[in-house]
Amino acid sequence: MSEMEQPKWYILHTYSGYEAMVKDSLEKLIENNKLGDYIVDLKIPMEQVIEEKNGKKKVVERKLLPCYVFIKMIYTNQIWYYVTSTRGVTGFCGPQGRPVPMKEEEIRKMRLEEFVSDVDFAIGDTVSIEDGPLKGFLGTIKELNNSAQKAKIATTMFGRNTDVEVEYIQIKKVDAPLPETTADAE
Repeated sequence: MSEMEQPKWYILHTYSGYEAMVKDSLEKLIENNKLGDYIVDLKIPMEQVIEEKNGKKKVVERKLLPCYVFIKMIYTNQIWYYVTSTRGVTGFCGPQGRPVPMKEEEIRKMRLEEFVSDVDFAIGDTVSIEDGPLKGFLGTIKELNNSAQKAKIATTMFGRNTDVEVEYIQIKKVDAPLPETTADAE
């Protein structure tokens, strides 16, 4: 490997239900063949959703895009061969099964990487949750964690005052203050 190029994100298509097995197999392939310099990261994007079962609501994780695994790698013919030979992989997303790197806005939207952004949030600000399972909820910021890019929000959920942790990119500042019941979530 003379001059190393930057790894890029690609999309792998898998058989239904094989996503975790493909990820595990690729992790073993990386370890056994010392490919850590070529295959940098593997992700199966998950989302949290609220499901109701037997009258009880709970938050569960499910695959955001079933049948897809995201892989950050340096593309070479040898790496392409290793990856496409993995059990459960049907191929890369791209023309004739050749990978096409993802664009930066696609990477942001899928939250494959953490992007540090300047935020103007402060403790006590009223925010609206714009993305995720709690989309549409309003709350008040109780804590900010700039290193993790997360905020602890006091909100009302199922008639109870609840603290939730969300990423900065999921919330938007709102000008109007909240009604008294939500703001008193101490």
